[in-house]
Amino acid sequence: MNKREIVQTLMDSIQKGDFENAGAMLANDFQFSGPVSEPIGKDTWLEMSVNLKAAFPDLDYHFKVIGANGDVVRSTTQMSGTHKGPLDLVIVNMGVVPVTNKHVSAKIAKTKVTVKEGKITLWVAEPADDAGLAAILRQLRVGI
Repeated sequence: MNKREIVQTLMDSIQKGDFENAGAMLANDFQFSGPVSEPIGKDTWLEMSVNLKAAFPDLDYHFKVIGANGDVVRSTTQMSGTHKGPLDLVIVNMGVVPVTNKHVSAKIAKTKVTVKEGKITLWVAEPADDAGLAAILRQLRVGI
């Protein structure tokens, strides 16, 4: 697979809830940064992804790969879904958000995903107002 295909496969796995396959695509030293106060590693990112899917069973990331340059694949996400289960954010010291049954929709977030030796090593979400998890939490009226 080329780098664009690797990123698309990861995105497809996350969207489908296939977190085992997603985890296998991430390097052991994988880092996610951007909307979090400090970069988070592979296990934390996967656990947050699992918890998001549990809280929003219809969660749609609206992933799109938009280009590549060397090891970096540019993409966008636009999260939307209905909050039907508790959102467990204990792993990032944010507690558990009780069910609200609210439908939420964030704006588009631009991301840069780095692929080296067939594994995803870095996912950077560019800061954007009303995008990503922060926007979802604001729509749920949760203090972050």
